Amino acid sequence: MDSAITAAGRALRAGDPLGALDRVALRDDPAALALRGIAMAQLGDLARARDLLRRAARAFGPHESVARARCVTAEAEVALAARDLAGPPRALADALRTFTAHGDRENAAHARLLQIRRLLLLGHVDQAAAASAALRLAAEPARLVAASALVGFEIALRRGQAEPARTGLAVARAAAARSGIAALSAEVEQAGRALLLPAARLVSAGETRSLTLGEVEGVFASSDLVVDGCRRAARRKDRVASLARRPVLFALLRALAEAWPGEAARDDLIRRAFAAQRPNASHRARLRVEVGRLRAELRTLADVRATPGGFTLVPREARAVRLLAPPVESPDAAVLALLSDGEAWSTSALALALGSSQRTVQRALGALEGAGQVRALGRGRSRRWLAVPVAGFATSLLLPVAGGFG
Repeated sequence: MDSAITAAGRALRAGDPLGALDRVALRDDPAALALRGIAMAQLGDLARARDLLRRAARAFGPHESVARARCVTAEAEVALAARDLAGPPRALADALRTFTAHGDRENAAHARLLQIRRLLLLGHVDQAAAASAALRLAAEPARLVAASALVGFEIALRRGQAEPARTGLAVARAAAARSGIAALSAEVEQAGRALLLPAARLVSAGETRSLTLGEVEGVFASSDLVVDGCRRAARRKDRVASLARRPVLFALLRALAEAWPGEAARDDLIRRAFAAQRPNASHRARLRVEVGRLRAELRTLADVRATPGGFTLVPREARAVRLLAPPVESPDAAVLALLSDGEAWSTSALALALGSSQRTVQRALGALEGAGQVRALGRGRSRRWLAVPVAGFATSLLLPVAGGFG
């Protein structure tokens, strides 16, 4: 490999894409095309980066499988940055097998990290955690150690675990400093802000106060019954009853938690759960049915008892009931949480990450656009969505988790 290619590669590793382009911008051989693609990705021109990487992969000969695999891996990273989650992960898995077969540990680790990041974007926190635990990167370059630590930080955030998140952040900060890549250090510092911002609101005995992630972790560790409005569940320590897919039941549970230790009136429960402005006998009959279903879901955690005026929530072992409300109240909070990463998302990618239909996502985006909380870029199939910047709260507990709690 010639000296210009070697120097361009070193510049990219150091986070200097302009320095790399100075050396290979006018060349069209496969290695130069690949380096130009990576440089354009670092500069944010993702469409141009993807085109260059695909040209490079096609140009490498049949005996250059490792070089082609590196192009595929770089293209997969560009796809993640562009929030293109619909593409099959098979190509990246094939590239990983190629790296493993040829003993390319560094690029194999990079490919595994990309697979884990994709799992996180799709809300598969448990799978991402298992794959992350299997990584051994102590001997790899500092930039990969930092990337791995950031993945661990994100997993801890999704699980509401403040102390593991702090540990991951400290490792990421130290590794980023060793790498000498300013952009990586800036990414770590930006991620760390989530630990300082309010992540939820605690509603207890009629009072409301904001909580950081560390304080939320303390609430989860307490012996109280916690009605988790961020994940739509009831929990006491390790016991969790998820109502994420039972919106009517969670609306009843939240209303009961807000009224605790008092009772919630029947008509108020009907208005909250069924959006009925004039409760009638049919609504009251339906309320009895739904309360029965709620009792069944909460059987190990609490009882719902009838009172002369309505219903009251009675925890089985906990001394108190505490409601953990989202930092921002919105029926489309999960969409906002995904868009808050600052990247432009397509409707299809949002639907994949949320586990819902594109039509549902389109309705949510329409409502958010009308409220001035999101904006669209482009038209047709190339349309992407961005959140209007909103400061003051963290979104980690609002992000979707596939299959329940991670």
